[in-house]
Amino acid sequence: MTLDKARDVVDTAFTRTDRRGLSFENAFGGATSFMRRTYTKDLTEFDLAITGVPFDQAVTHRPGTRFGPRAIREASTLQTFDPPYGWDGFDPLGEFAIADYGDMPFGYANVSGVPGLLQAHIAGMLAQGCGTITLGGDHFITLPILRAYAEKYGPLSVIQFDAHSDLWPDQDMDRIDHGTMMYKAVKLGVVDVTRSVQIGIRTECEDYLGMQYIDARTCHELGTQYVVERVKAIVGSHPTYVTFDIDALDPAFAPGTGTPVWGGLASWQAAAMLRDLAGINMVGGDVVEVSPAYDTTGATAIAGAHVAMELCCLALWNKRKN
Repeated sequence: MTLDKARDVVDTAFTRTDRRGLSFENAFGGATSFMRRTYTKDLTEFDLAITGVPFDQAVTHRPGTRFGPRAIREASTLQTFDPPYGWDGFDPLGEFAIADYGDMPFGYANVSGVPGLLQAHIAGMLAQGCGTITLGGDHFITLPILRAYAEKYGPLSVIQFDAHSDLWPDQDMDRIDHGTMMYKAVKLGVVDVTRSVQIGIRTECEDYLGMQYIDARTCHELGTQYVVERVKAIVGSHPTYVTFDIDALDPAFAPGTGTPVWGGLASWQAAAMLRDLAGINMVGGDVVEVSPAYDTTGATAIAGAHVAMELCCLALWNKRKN
């Protein structure tokens, strides 16, 4: 299909018959599945599944990330006309079948029930043979997702892009808080700290529990190549989950988030790191903490959509056609 046919195309999220290929639907209209991929609950023909978790009841400051998945999907329509830039001709949309599984349903007033529902939600997709990229939602959602992945892979390597370590101590494993999710993931044994690393940290942490980290200043001073080489050395070939908190980016690039911190990564730094991580054994990932109401320009959602697409590339890179 060519661009001049775009005016004749509508709602490819429902009408697409070929699971692969770019989409030339008008960016400003139509059903906004992620990257115009097919909406479906049947993943038997797919290589990767996108899902949204519009949950923000675990935040410590500004809410609003419940609107993140919708905003990221809408922003992604700007990227459907071309393969992602910088991947040496790799076209994941053309070579692989990516599904939009829709959002996880849950009772918004039944907060305590969310962790179990989310773990089962992800486990159900993994049981169908698909890896997942999740659109958040606040960062608490990563904990139930990691528990689902650990059931399949054992303790995971985690690459966490973030301004915060999320390692605040909390002995109550039933308490729901986006600032303690990595602490609990480590204590529950779903993360292998010796093979995990946090990138972009710029808030204090008293105890990293053995987790390695590269703070934002180090990223700026030593450069993206240093960061990528160190991260690859840490995670090796171990099954790896990549979680990207949008506040890893400086507020100048992503103001639409609940707990912005100055001194963060520039968008070009994040793009370079994600692309150069190609080859890691990535089994799943997420982008979280996009809170669109705090960014009238839409730049934060656009950044979130780009991150999600880069995560798709990382997850599928090792499976690409030679």
